[in-house]
Amino acid sequence: MELILNFVPFIAIMGLMYFMMIRPQKKAATKTQNMLDAMKKGDSVVTIGGLHGIIDEVNTTNNTVVLDCDGIFLTFEKKAVARIVTNGVSTPVEDLGTNTPPQDIVENNTDEKL
Repeated sequence: MELILNFVPFIAIMGLMYFMMIRPQKKAATKTQNMLDAMKKGDSVVTIGGLHGIIDEVNTTNNTVVLDCDGIFLTFEKKAVARIVTNGVSTPVEDLGTNTPPQDIVENNTDEKL
C-alpha cells in the first residue's frame, strides 16, 4: 500500500504536465494545420520570414504555395506561412474622389488676391 502511495505524486505530476504542456501544443498544431489546409488563391498571407504576399497558387501534392509579392512570384512550403491576414474576398473600395478643390472655390480665391 505504501508503494502505491509513493507513486501517486508522480502520476499526479505527469497528469498535470499533460494538461499544462502537451495538450495545448496539440491544440495549437491542429489549429495551424487547419489554417494551412484552408488556404486558397487570393488570400493575403505573411510568411515566417515576414514577407507579405497574396496566394497565386496552392499545390497540395508538393505542399507548396506560390505567392505574388508585387509582381514577383515566389514559391514557398506551406509550413512557411505564419498567418493568413485576410481572406480572398475583397470588399469594394469607396470612391473618395480627387485631391483637387472644386473649380468655383479656385476661382473665388484668385479673385480675392487681385
